[in-house]
Amino acid sequence: MNLVFVGFLFESFIIILATLVLILILKRYLIKKHRLTLYLFLIFLNLVLSVVFSWLSKILVLTTNIDYVYNEPNPAAQPNVPFPWLVTRIVDFRITVFFVAVAILISYILKVKVFGTDYVTSHKIIVYSFGAYTGIFCLFVYQRGNTLLDAINFLNVLVYMFMIYVPFMIRSIEAYKSVEEKTYRIAFFSLAIMSLSFILVFVFTLIDRITIIFGTEGFTPFYFAAWTFVIIGFLFAYLGYIRPKSA
Repeated sequence: MNLVFVGFLFESFIIILATLVLILILKRYLIKKHRLTLYLFLIFLNLVLSVVFSWLSKILVLTTNIDYVYNEPNPAAQPNVPFPWLVTRIVDFRITVFFVAVAILISYILKVKVFGTDYVTSHKIIVYSFGAYTGIFCLFVYQRGNTLLDAINFLNVLVYMFMIYVPFMIRSIEAYKSVEEKTYRIAFFSLAIMSLSFILVFVFTLIDRITIIFGTEGFTPFYFAAWTFVIIGFLFAYLGYIRPKSA
């Protein structure tokens, strides 16, 4: 069985579902003009783009002479394709991870706005600095076939996710416990599940990368679990937070 083709089909399904939710969120924003809904739309837009570029990587592998290269830094056969700088980073999921990093940064802004807190200067500097480091690492600290660097790349994003989404999840749970109105309880619970889901996306993705270092071809059950949690996060955010009157 061609695992790349299976991954392509699976991500096609994820993209269709995610795009439908994204359209619903956009429609909600155009009706309500609620700034928090706009932030969620931008977060989800970047996450959808991340899946799209992961999907494009599989199209490139399936239709061109380029292939996934693992545990072989600077492989002898470099891909003979137009725009190799961009294409190799698409194939090796660097562009995918870059859009995830952007989504995390917007999530930080959403967290501050949702809970009505002011930016803490020191924390803001750390968040933006680590975001810049993660983005630079995604695009420029790269060696084709160096799976260890790829794993570090995913680890960077996982750390960034923990920095933003763990506090987001904790605050959402606290708010869920403290409010009485059912609509807001559902909204905060949904945000907590969304945060947990997005963390698990990269926990499972990192595990999948680590298995490659030890000789697998990737596309383990952890890979499929990762993208599944993208949809879970989307659905909980939409059904619990955006669709109700809270957004």
